[in-house]
Amino acid sequence: MWQRLLPERGFYPGLMFQEAAARHGRVRVTLDRPLDIAPEAGDDFAYPELADLIDDMAGRLWSAGVRPSEHVAILKRDNADVVLLTCAVSRIGAVPALLSPTLEGGVVAVLLDRLHAPWLITDREALMSTLSGVDTTLARGVLTVDEAPGKTLALAGLAGVPRRPAIRLHPHEPSLITHGPGAAGIPRLEVHSPHTLWNRLVPQQALGRATRGEPAALHLPFASSRIHQLLGVLLHFGSPLLLLTDPDPAQAGPLLTTHRPGIVETDPHTFALWEELADAPGGPLSRVRSYGSPFDTLHPRTVKRLLDASRRRDPRLMQLYGQGETGPIAFGWYTRRGLERAHERRVGTGIPGFTRIRVVDERGRTCPPGAPGAVEVRTRGRILTYLGAPEQYARQVDHGWWRMGDTGYRDWWGALYLLDPGADRVSPAEGDLEVEDELLSRLAELREVIIVRGPGREAMPVVCTRGDRPLDTGRWLRATGDLPSLAAPVQCRFEDLPRTRTWKIKRLEIARLLATGELPVLSGASAHG
Repeated sequence: MWQRLLPERGFYPGLMFQEAAARHGRVRVTLDRPLDIAPEAGDDFAYPELADLIDDMAGRLWSAGVRPSEHVAILKRDNADVVLLTCAVSRIGAVPALLSPTLEGGVVAVLLDRLHAPWLITDREALMSTLSGVDTTLARGVLTVDEAPGKTLALAGLAGVPRRPAIRLHPHEPSLITHGPGAAGIPRLEVHSPHTLWNRLVPQQALGRATRGEPAALHLPFASSRIHQLLGVLLHFGSPLLLLTDPDPAQAGPLLTTHRPGIVETDPHTFALWEELADAPGGPLSRVRSYGSPFDTLHPRTVKRLLDASRRRDPRLMQLYGQGETGPIAFGWYTRRGLERAHERRVGTGIPGFTRIRVVDERGRTCPPGAPGAVEVRTRGRILTYLGAPEQYARQVDHGWWRMGDTGYRDWWGALYLLDPGADRVSPAEGDLEVEDELLSRLAELREVIIVRGPGREAMPVVCTRGDRPLDTGRWLRATGDLPSLAAPVQCRFEDLPRTRTWKIKRLEIARLLATGELPVLSGASAHG
């Protein structure tokens, strides 16, 4: 592959804001929530100010005792300063380990143990909730972004300490740790190096060249590798940034209207929520040139609404397929002109020169076009290992090919189509995905519909409406009249659906909660119609 001709390079998050400030100057960065590490600084910054804040925090961490190659777990409420703290840890050569604030305390305890006495950066909120039952002596020291009880050290108390020169780890040393969804148990800790991260970054910079410098709005989990990769692209090209923590259209809409982004990236469920912004006053999505969906496929209705919301000449929706262990390994896009011919399960083709994809049968033989099988990928962006579980990592590798855990097929032109949603490795029954898409296209009031199988294999639709309004049973019956037989719909709040840290729906968990009666259900449906 072409990448064999490239020198040994590395991506170092600790330097990306500094390098962007030197290259582009005072480019604006806007937040929807003040930073927990600097609440007095407000919500409007420029590249140099954030680079300086990262340098300041790196000096404080060094003064607290953090040293190169040591693990530093970061677990706090989701906010943009998770990124800045990650950069600060990386800047002094330590290894940030990003832990999602949605993890349960027992899971966090196991992960802290696997990290072998890491430093822990957290906040009062996490200490009083997630970490309340966790033995924090598993960490060699607890650093807080605010005042907190117990044996903790507040970073605010280290203001004014000397700055430290940046440290670059060897390109093949561990430099970042993230974790997977852990749908079937304890999440696996994914170990990245500067070199593997660089092999993910370069093809994405190539794909992003067409929209270089466009203002970007992002709503992504800050405790994920994806946000750092995307920022590596956007900062390289000097894009003004809008970083969002609250996807509520009432909160995000005015900010999007003010900033008029040309690039918008978030998860499919937030895109579905933002459908109501498509024709909102002020045109919050009217200047979008490129939408990005990195975590899952979008429903066709959502894609059409988003593309129609833009007044740009040729907007497109870029879809990336991959996972935390590999980074993006396939890409594809939708346009207005090609939308009618698009297949909602098509995730795209491999990235030339960087990734290769194959589909194999149970005996490891390559499947012919159109034949389903297990999806495998070869990429130099693959993680180094699973920390504390190398045997699980080894089981995923087959002579250099990584088993994605998804089922799919390739067409004659090499495009990949997924048959398994992959969020929790449970496949819906044949045709259920198509029924979900059809229902969403017929009932605009639906925010989400998930079909799971009951004890007798009956199709049970779980629905969420916009604003949690009662489902109109008359409209539901008319919309489902010519569809395969469905049980009576179960309505719940979208916020009550179990999801992964990247907000994918956990179908297996929904089915379990329904079977045990533990899924919170909204009572009462409208009989109008």
